[in-house]
Amino acid sequence: MGAQAERNEELLALELERVSRLLAQKKLSPVELVEAVLARIERLNPQLNAFLTVDAAGALAQAQRAERELMRGYRRGPLHGIPVSLKDNIATRGVRTTAGSKILAGWVPAEDATLVARLRRAGAIVLGKTNLHEFAYGITSENPHYGPVRNPWDLERMAGGSSGGSAAAVATGLGWASVGTDTGGSARIPAAFCGVVGLKPTYGRVSLAGVVPLSETLDHAGILASSVWAAACMLEVLVGRDRRDPRTARAPAEPPGLPARRPRLAGVRLGWLQRPFAEHVEQGIHAAMERAVAVFAALGARVEEVEIPELDRWFQAANIVAVVEARQYHQAAGYFPERAADYGDDVRALLEAGARISALDYLQACERLRQARAEWDDWLARLGVEAFLLPAVPGVAPRLGTRELQLGGRREPLRTALLRLCRPANFTGAPAVVIPCPAGDGLPAGVQLMGRWWSEKRLLELALAFETALGPRPRPLMAESAGS
Repeated sequence: MGAQAERNEELLALELERVSRLLAQKKLSPVELVEAVLARIERLNPQLNAFLTVDAAGALAQAQRAERELMRGYRRGPLHGIPVSLKDNIATRGVRTTAGSKILAGWVPAEDATLVARLRRAGAIVLGKTNLHEFAYGITSENPHYGPVRNPWDLERMAGGSSGGSAAAVATGLGWASVGTDTGGSARIPAAFCGVVGLKPTYGRVSLAGVVPLSETLDHAGILASSVWAAACMLEVLVGRDRRDPRTARAPAEPPGLPARRPRLAGVRLGWLQRPFAEHVEQGIHAAMERAVAVFAALGARVEEVEIPELDRWFQAANIVAVVEARQYHQAAGYFPERAADYGDDVRALLEAGARISALDYLQACERLRQARAEWDDWLARLGVEAFLLPAVPGVAPRLGTRELQLGGRREPLRTALLRLCRPANFTGAPAVVIPCPAGDGLPAGVQLMGRWWSEKRLLELALAFETALGPRPRPLMAESAGS
């Protein structure tokens, strides 16, 4: 390995906070940083298939601007000069946005999505667009048009979906964070499978104007990041009301603030939410959760097993809402059924299913979800807990092509198994964060916290305490050997 390659690897192994400080102190050039990341993308992406579009020229131009500003002493914040990526269903001005589909393969938006504009104002450098499940409607990121995203811990395993490219990119140091979407766990599932932090903010906290929709009622932005602190920095610049997105009308006007470094956990009560969805998990996941309970207890928190019987009823309602709203969008856009042959088999089947749901069933499902959102905070208060604790996934990343899982003595369709632990945060609209935790066999999984509406700062404080207590976590072999 040459001297420059060694220098690049040292830079890409640093945490975001350290890199940001070096940039602010003018000890590191944004241009050098971006060049290091682009070189690693060139080496690793042919195997990972994490990026669909790399905007090298655009990223270098952004880096040059950031360098000029920082050299003048003008710093926009902790993300100034930091390379990040975007899931390819998020509109980027002048850069193609495919949504992982054949139908939008040639779309080049005329303006940025609101969240992209906010990242640019914060000085973040957009590297390019990441691979995903077609139209974000799936949980594997096995894309029939652009090829599957491969898990950096084992290239024969799936990265999870639908934000699989974003998770694989962050896990291998191809940028310190990425923005995805999360309708049923689409950011948190791949975060767990790839060993990165995944954050789904409260419904309406981050504008989705300019993001290709899946289900308006359930869609959320999703942040994938190299650390809890990196996720918090991303959230800080993404939040806020937006006249282009009426879903943000209820959001607090001010950002949540960065989490406290050493939060007090003495007396904090967490609810270990095992039933009805967290019972059937692999042994490695159960062991990871027991370790998580022990870590939180050592930090001074009390963890008690709790239950919400209504989750089963709410879950079925969410399935109905998602499939109907997805069908409505694709039909209104003139994509389906007119261009049905241009869809992958799995997404086509889901859109066809949307036409079989009656209007009455859809309206009843919407009412159940309205009740779920109204009652969520009450459940936390009634049980006397600050947040719920549960796994993010029922097992480690399955091999590519897997369609069923064997869990707790029963076989379960892959889609159902992966959604059941994450979707409660989508239909309730509550914030949720996933923190990586080893699950055996050298593969990661994720511990998940779900809290009250607008409680992202507190959730991130709990997550940061947990992450700090676990200590440095291993990285995928691909990241460790990237410079060799």
